[in-house]
Amino acid sequence: MTAPPSGAAPVAGCSVFPADDYWHADVSTLPVDPRSATWLAHMSTDVDLHPDFGGPYGIPVTVVRRTHPRVHVGFDSAAESDHVRYPLGRDTRIEGGRASTGDRHAIVVDRDRCTLYETWATTFAHGRWHAGSGAVWSLRSDRLRPDGWTSADAAGLPILPGLLRWKEVRSDRIDHAIRFTTDATSAAHLWPARHDAGTGPITALPPMGARFRLSASYDATGLSTYAQRVVAAMKTYGLVLADNGSPWFFQGEQNPHWPADLVADLKTIPASAFVAVDTSSLEVDPDSGQSRAVR
Repeated sequence: MTAPPSGAAPVAGCSVFPADDYWHADVSTLPVDPRSATWLAHMSTDVDLHPDFGGPYGIPVTVVRRTHPRVHVGFDSAAESDHVRYPLGRDTRIEGGRASTGDRHAIVVDRDRCTLYETWATTFAHGRWHAGSGAVWSLRSDRLRPDGWTSADAAGLPILPGLLRWKEVRSDRIDHAIRFTTDATSAAHLWPARHDAGTGPITALPPMGARFRLSASYDATGLSTYAQRVVAAMKTYGLVLADNGSPWFFQGEQNPHWPADLVADLKTIPASAFVAVDTSSLEVDPDSGQSRAVR
């Protein structure tokens, strides 16, 4: 594994997990997973990638101070959620807006404590906050959730480290894998994922946590400079399967500054140019996201 660039873009002054974390692992030289061809055969590789951000789309990130009021949140998946008070309020931005019928993710970073709070199916009604599930992480730690627990994502992973952010693309400081979805997944998960939400066998369908790398031979010469930077990240850090959804949709933050030509260029990257890589050699501890150096 190579360390992220020294100028890796933080969020509100906080590094997004340690430099040795799985999300930052360079997978450019890892071997192809022996199940790659089988998984890809069930993943609609006849389509191009779809950047699920740009314009009004994307997953917003709310930044707060430690003094922000904390509230109780009720959860549908109460047994697998973190029961702390969450810094939610009128300023909390929810994916798709509060009236959305979509995933309604809320991602909040406490910039003073470098703590990440994420919820899914987030609602506020009759003076009460409710969500499908909720999870909390220290951005300074590699610690994973208990195995078998969900998060705001089906994989039980944090969403924030897998989001493309305009600031890091603009300054050429992308240092992490990118979150993506597909429609058919297995009833299994691979480290560091902690949870799965599929129905098929891992011998046929991709598991949560599977990592996919863009071929080094993919030619991005005709794409915009910004798009070439994203392509380089996909070749170096790859994509992480984190949730069920539309095939080959990958996520970024909601930001009005995303260039339209960048988004258009990213829609031309073929899914068929990816392979699944074997990340088993990176694992140091099954309960930690720390990654071993690639040799």
